[in-house]
Amino acid sequence: MANSYKHRSGDRKDGRLLRSLPAISKFIPYFLRDRGSSGILYEEDLDVTAADKCLRQERVNGYKNIGFLHFFIAAYIRCISMLPGLNRFIVGRRVFARDEIDIVLTVKRSETLESSDTRVKIRFEATDTIFDVYRKINTKIDELRTEEVSGTFEDLMESFSRAPRLFIRLGVLVLRIMDYFGWLPQSWLDRSPLHASMLIQDAGMLKTAPAYIQMGNVGTLPVALSVGARHHVYEMDKTGLVTDTKHIVCKAVIDSRIADARYYSQFLNAMRYIFQHPEILERSPTRVVEDVG
Repeated sequence: MANSYKHRSGDRKDGRLLRSLPAISKFIPYFLRDRGSSGILYEEDLDVTAADKCLRQERVNGYKNIGFLHFFIAAYIRCISMLPGLNRFIVGRRVFARDEIDIVLTVKRSETLESSDTRVKIRFEATDTIFDVYRKINTKIDELRTEEVSGTFEDLMESFSRAPRLFIRLGVLVLRIMDYFGWLPQSWLDRSPLHASMLIQDAGMLKTAPAYIQMGNVGTLPVALSVGARHHVYEMDKTGLVTDTKHIVCKAVIDSRIADARYYSQFLNAMRYIFQHPEILERSPTRVVEDVG
C-alpha cells in the first residue's frame, strides 16, 4: 500500500516485515503457532436499515444489483484505510503488513443454476468507494464468465489433483516450506485465494444462515467472513414507538495474533458507524493511514 516503500531484507513479495512492533507482539506467533489455535469466532448482528435505504437508492440510480456484498467489502476497505493493522498477516513466525488489499469471494462461473462455484481474488485500493468496489467486482465476474478466460486457482488444483497421492503430499509440503520462507513466486501469490486480506461469503444470496468459515493453516488469510440474509427486527425507539429495522447477522473467524482486543474493538466501532452513515462510502477517504514500520 505504501508506494514509496522499498522492500528490505526480511520482507516478502506480498508484504513488509513489521520491525517496530512491541516485543510481545513479535513473540505471540511462537506461542500461538497457527490460525487453528489463535482463531477467534465472532458473531455480530448489524443494524443495516440506513445502508439498505442507501443501496435501494443506488439501484434506482442505475447501479443494478448493487447489494450488501459490495457494501461489506467497501466498509471493510474503508476500515483498513483507517486501521491498517487489520491487513496484516503472519507467516514464518513473523508479522507482516500486506502490500495490497486482496478480497476473495465465491461466485458462479455462469448464470445457470447448474454452474459450479469458484473463488476469485480481486484487488482493491484503500481509496476505493462503494462504486469502485461495484465496478471491480462486476468486471471480474464478466471476465470469469467469458469462455476464453480460464486458469483459475481451481483449474490449477484440478490438474494437480490427478497426480498420485504421495506426490500431492510432497508437493503441498514443498509449497508450505516455500511459503514459510517467502519463496513462492508472485504468479502463485496473485492467484492463490489462500493469500489475501479477507475471504467473504454471501450466505444470504444462497438463502442459508451464515456459518464460521475455517481458514486452515496454509496461506496468509487473517479474516474469513460469512454474511447472512437481511431480516426484520422490531425495536422500540427513544420515543417509545416500535419501529421496523433491518438487520444482518455475520460471523467471522479472525486471527487474533495480528492485533489486540482494543484494536479490534476500534474496528468494530468503525464498521457500525459506517453502517449508520453509509454515505461515507460514496466518497474516497481524505487520508489513508499507513501501518507501523
